[in-house]
Amino acid sequence: MALIPSQVLRVAILLSYCSILCHYKALDMPAHQTYGGSWKFLTFIDLVIQAVFFGLCVLIDVSSLLTKGGDSREQERQLRKLIGLRDWMMAVLAFPVGAFVVFTFWTLYLYDRDLVYPRLLDNFIPQWLNHGMHTTVLPFIIIEMRTTHHRYPSRPWGLSAVCCFGLGYVLWTCWVHHVTGVWVYPILERITPIARVVFFSVMTVVISIFYVLGEILNNYIWDQTHTEKVKGE
Repeated sequence: MALIPSQVLRVAILLSYCSILCHYKALDMPAHQTYGGSWKFLTFIDLVIQAVFFGLCVLIDVSSLLTKGGDSREQERQLRKLIGLRDWMMAVLAFPVGAFVVFTFWTLYLYDRDLVYPRLLDNFIPQWLNHGMHTTVLPFIIIEMRTTHHRYPSRPWGLSAVCCFGLGYVLWTCWVHHVTGVWVYPILERITPIARVVFFSVMTVVISIFYVLGEILNNYIWDQTHTEKVKGE
């Protein structure tokens, strides 16, 4: 039996994201006042995705509790729809985008932090908040994957959805640059137009790889769990 029920973990993680979002939005940063506001940054978009995802998980937990023992087919049908949406969000958004943000941020940060997180930001963003945005996202989503079996869509459909998200963010980034004349991330200012195309293409491939890794990890965890249950019978 788990030391902490998964339902309690989801509530705690949801409250954590709500706190992080509130503190982040309260920061008096110049970038928040320009075109696009916080929505220019993939980190913020990811935080919203994670908060919505875990909010949906909590809603499903509450709905399951309220409908337990009932015989309403309509309630069961609506609950299955919510579960399907939750599984889709995990597969296409929560895991690949969350893992992508953590991986790319810390890779670029360790190489040259000024490419993605200039030292000036230390005056605005405390270390605990930085880790809340760029570190704990991955363990939180892995905890959810470990406690709940999520059904992935077919790989072609899932990869298509992930690539559409990536392409949408690239177009949004280019539009912000078109309007303001400034790239969202410093690294984009330092490379040539051709290099930007290559950079965006590589990033799209990377997020697609994280989708596949998420699917493999999910299947591995639950195949192992099923095998252990069979052996224990």
